[in-house]
Formats: sequence, structure tokens, C-alpha cells
Amino acid sequence: MSDIRAPRRGGAAWRYFGDTRNFLISPQLLLLQVAHPVVGAGVEQHSDFRAEPWQRLWRTVSSLSTVIYGGQAAATAEADRIRAMHEHLKGVDDQGRRYHALNPEAYHWVHATLVRGGYDGHRIFGRGLSAADTEAYYQEMRDVGRVWGLKDHHLPPDWEAFCAYYDEMVRERLELNQSVRDVLDELARPQKPPVRWIPSLLWRPFAALSAHYALLVNVGTLPPVLRERLGLAWTPRQERALRRVARLVRIAMALVPPPLRIALTMAVAYWNTHKPGTDRRARRPLGAV
Repeated sequence: MSDIRAPRRGGAAWRYFGDTRNFLISPQLLLLQVAHPVVGAGVEQHSDFRAEPWQRLWRTVSSLSTVIYGGQAAATAEADRIRAMHEHLKGVDDQGRRYHALNPEAYHWVHATLVRGGYDGHRIFGRGLSAADTEAYYQEMRDVGRVWGLKDHHLPPDWEAFCAYYDEMVRERLELNQSVRDVLDELARPQKPPVRWIPSLLWRPFAALSAHYALLVNVGTLPPVLRERLGLAWTPRQERALRRVARLVRIAMALVPPPLRIALTMAVAYWNTHKPGTDRRARRPLGAV
């Protein structure tokens, strides 16, 4: 297991994955994930997403931050926890197809959306990654897939092969299902976060505004072939609006020093590895082997 490496401090995955801009398309990644029939069925039948979307979002961000930034020991422990949690999630979907949450194709697809999300966040809202940085980022994220338990033969060997695999999955395997409808409904009508200090009267206008831009960004950045399959309208006017939003984000983030762009995810990883109750003997600096 020693050759299965979590991201190291300063590497490409470390620098790019947790960038604040990537949070803007995180709902798009969830849409892509649940559009896979296995993932969609598992979420519909075993998840509390509809009842607790904010809590589910926090758990996802917390887990990913730990795997990418927590260092080898923390990443391995979190990956083991995730696999154990999904081991018994199985059933039959509404079309009579049996599924298991650790189905290798579905498990890899979830990982693939995260890989592509980190790349697309920089492509859409930044200057994009160079070819060399893209390949370095992919190879480190490929190692993350191995930490999560994927085998080498499940993981395309390089970025070019990964893109071919990703495009084929979008064309051939993704579909409209109830979990996709639930995610779209939550984007259109976001629930109030479970905190008492946000009054409902204040949340309603904010929710309407955030829903407008969340749908604009996350529907607009979906692969066009999937957007059409899901029956999601997209107009030239919306495309121009998305480009304006992307331009504003690009300008704003250019003023933020690169270390601060990943500060939030690093803070979450630090909390998860150093919070009260964690074993002090196991505490290590973020990114440690």
C-alpha cells in the first residue's frame, strides 16, 4: 500500500483542487454523479439529500478536503471510512436493475467528476491549466482514485485517455432519473441552511437570487449533449450571461493570492485532523506522508 499516494503539499492537486472557484460548479458535479444509474438509485433510496442538503454538502466538502489536504494517514483513513459506509448500500432501481454502491464503474465515475471539476473550474473561471499542469494534476488525482480503492485498470493512464473515457460516459451512460430531478429542484428552490440566526424573511430574496445564478452556472457548464438529454433549455442569452459571470469571477479571483484560494479547504482539512477527540499521536502537518 506504500505506493498509493495521497496528494503532497505543493503538488498540482494540492494547488488546484480546493480552489474556491471550483465550489461554483460543485452542484454540477453532483448532477453528473447522480445521472449515472447506479449512483442515482443509491442516492434516491439511501441518501438524506432532500431532507438535509446543506448537511450533505458539508459532509462531502469535509471528506474531500481531508483526502486531498489531510496527508497520507488521514486520506487513507477517510477512504476506508467511505468504502465501509457504501459497502452495504445495494438494491433494485425503479427500472428493475440491481445496483451496488461500490460498483467499480459507478465508483470511478464519481471520482472522474471530481477530477474534471477541478480542471473545469480553472478553465471556466480562471486562466486554465497548462498542458503540463493538467497532466500533473491528473496523475495526482489518479493516485487519489487509488487511495479510494480503485484499481489501475479502472483509471485511464493519462489526461487524453481520461477525456475520451469521460466523453464516452456522458454520451452512453448518463440518464434522467429522480435523483437528477431532486438536485435540479434544490438548485431552483434552495432550502434555508439549518442555522437559527438566518431569518426566513431574509433568506427568501437571497435564495431567489442564488437560485438564478446557481442554475445559470451549473446548467450552463453541463456537457451540451447531457443538457439536451435532461431536457434543460439553454439559450444564447443565457450563454452570454454565463460568460459575464465567468469574467467577473476571473477578474475578482485574479486579485486573490493563490494560497488564499485554497485556504477554506485547507482549514476544513486541518479541523478534521486536529479537532478535539482526534488522536494526538496521529496528528501530522497537512500533506504529510
